[in-house]
Amino acid sequence: MSSRTLPLLFINLGGEMLYILDQRLRAQNIPADKAKKVMNDIITTMFNKKFLEELFKPQELYSKKALRTVFDRLAHASIMRLNQASMDKLYDLMTMAFKYQVLLCPRPKDILLVSFNHMDAIKDFVKDTPTILSQVDETYRQLIEMYTPLSSGEFQLIRQTLLIFFQDMHIRVSIFLKDKVQNSNGRFVLPTSGPVPHGTQIPGLIRMFSCTGEEVNRLQYNNGGNYTAAIREGSFEIFGDRVTKLGTNMYSVSRPVETHMSGTSKNSAQHTKVNAAPNPLAKEELNLLAKLMGGLEVHKPGNADSGFRVNLFATDEEEEEALISRPDELSYGVIKIQATKDQQANAELAKIMGEFTESGDQSPSASSKGDDLLAMMDGL
Repeated sequence: MSSRTLPLLFINLGGEMLYILDQRLRAQNIPADKAKKVMNDIITTMFNKKFLEELFKPQELYSKKALRTVFDRLAHASIMRLNQASMDKLYDLMTMAFKYQVLLCPRPKDILLVSFNHMDAIKDFVKDTPTILSQVDETYRQLIEMYTPLSSGEFQLIRQTLLIFFQDMHIRVSIFLKDKVQNSNGRFVLPTSGPVPHGTQIPGLIRMFSCTGEEVNRLQYNNGGNYTAAIREGSFEIFGDRVTKLGTNMYSVSRPVETHMSGTSKNSAQHTKVNAAPNPLAKEELNLLAKLMGGLEVHKPGNADSGFRVNLFATDEEEEEALISRPDELSYGVIKIQATKDQQANAELAKIMGEFTESGDQSPSASSKGDDLLAMMDGL
């Protein structure tokens, strides 16, 4: 497991979240000023200096529940509210999109190019807001400083860590199903054609050498695919052509996106329950999570009319049906942070809990449709 995986996981999932929210804000005809405020508030929170300081410290990946807690908080950093079914769908789309990108990366190092594609899009969202733009540019510099010196082996370890994190997620997504890159069981289809990774040759030739290094024989074989020569390498600088399209906005062409539980996921309850068993590192994880979330600012809507709800489904009825029909083991229960037993020993946790309490001071209509974080924290 790599201790450098968390920043890449967070930034890429955050980028996918912004793509989806941007598409839904447009689809629901949210006024441009409110939509821009939502995007700016979330990006400002996402690239908060204190938050990033904790994020970039070498550490193990958080559990799925812990990471979901962070993104629940992030999604509600502005005047927008999502109810549980829409938040579940948002998180499903985010995770499956990034899982697909990790699987299709030609080289492990290309995960960094995928991250830069997300960063480029985030930068475009806030191009008219210099203060937020400087926060994003600083994160570029941190990414370049931390990841460009890494070896191919270290990137392979990061990729493997990500795939282990995603391995039990098999949510079917309509875009992937229509494009025939995902099977009906929720598993992705890996291509056997197209350009080979940069720095490699088209498979199909075996060369044999003598002990002196002289080539003595060649054998050709059928590689079973339709591969082409490698294309140029993408840029790993702040500005440049990333070449790969992985990590770009797949919602730029408007089309409905639905998610469905695959049979594999529905039958994974036993595995999920095993993962939910008491974890000896749970206390440490909660402490790390508290520090991480301590850098997230809480937005309190100024009046009853300032907040609004975003629905990731076509109708409210579909949203209600999705909430009822979703298996309990796939509802990503959000972590409950207990900070009341010993406030001196858990000062950071107490601070977080105080912020959660403050975030509940909003109009009844907004909070009834939105996810109150305290109510969602129902334990590990």
